[in-house]
Amino acid sequence: MTGLPYLDAATMERLVPMGSAVRILEDALRAGLDPEATPQRPIVDLPAGQLLLMPAAAGRYAGVKAVTIAPGNPDRELPRIQGTYLLFDGDTLTPLAALDGIALTSLRTPAVSALAVSHLADGDARRLVVFGSGPQAWGHVLALREVRPIEDVTVVGRDQGRAEALAGRCRALGLTARALPQAGSAEALAGADVIVCCTTAREPLFPGKLARDGVTVVAVGSHEPGARELDGDLVARATVVVEARAAALEEAGDLLIPIREGTITAGHLAGNLADLVAGRVVAGTGPRVFKSTGMAWEDLVVAAAAYEAWRSHEKSAKRPAAAASPEVPQ
Repeated sequence: MTGLPYLDAATMERLVPMGSAVRILEDALRAGLDPEATPQRPIVDLPAGQLLLMPAAAGRYAGVKAVTIAPGNPDRELPRIQGTYLLFDGDTLTPLAALDGIALTSLRTPAVSALAVSHLADGDARRLVVFGSGPQAWGHVLALREVRPIEDVTVVGRDQGRAEALAGRCRALGLTARALPQAGSAEALAGADVIVCCTTAREPLFPGKLARDGVTVVAVGSHEPGARELDGDLVARATVVVEARAAALEEAGDLLIPIREGTITAGHLAGNLADLVAGRVVAGTGPRVFKSTGMAWEDLVVAAAAYEAWRSHEKSAKRPAAAASPEVPQ
């Protein structure tokens, strides 16, 4: 492990821009990666929160992300979510690199959402409503601009100051943006082309009836069977796509709660992300929902791309400069 390279957040952002991450994920699925084959992640309850281990293997690489979730950390002025990624050679299992696990999550989660939106949302989708005001909310604004002509953003958050700050960052990008409290978001929801939920909510964020037919709704905040951001009414009306059926039916409270209540059945799922990319999902006339819980194959694909870009850069930097040509007399 001596000398193991560490790719920090700034390095990863430079090596794998958001638009590249979206393409890398789509290319992996088109090449035959099966999301259903990804091992289920163990979630260990700890006194201070949870420990999640996310292993995966594909192609020439294997890897694992160790993530901790500590709900009490914000009160200590520490991150709620922390983590590290280890990338291995797929044949020898030799450690190749360590990566900032949270930077990796902050990149791949919005990129996965953008990939789904690129196949679900109308091509002229311009109006975005974002629930949440943290790093994932900002990441989704950046990612969705890569795949749709987003020009108007409404930020809905519990902390009005943070929501205003995020709206300000959006305006700095040249977007029209505003911050609204949850109670005042009905009009924005009714006119939205894309709605993104990036929160720690355990109960639905808005009445599903406010989501119009044809809108694309992305829910990324929950990975627990008892927590959800969307209500059963919305899910029942929607064409629902998930990263993988097995993972969703194990972890996605947005789907498991309506199933337990008898609002939908497991057969209501229209397909997984590979089906969507391959054109095997046909959207109905109602809303389109992409429910994400986060999967280890996504981390692996993006981490491997970052490592390969880093290695290529290092080789170029070490290559001797070409000998200078002798000066030709005039």
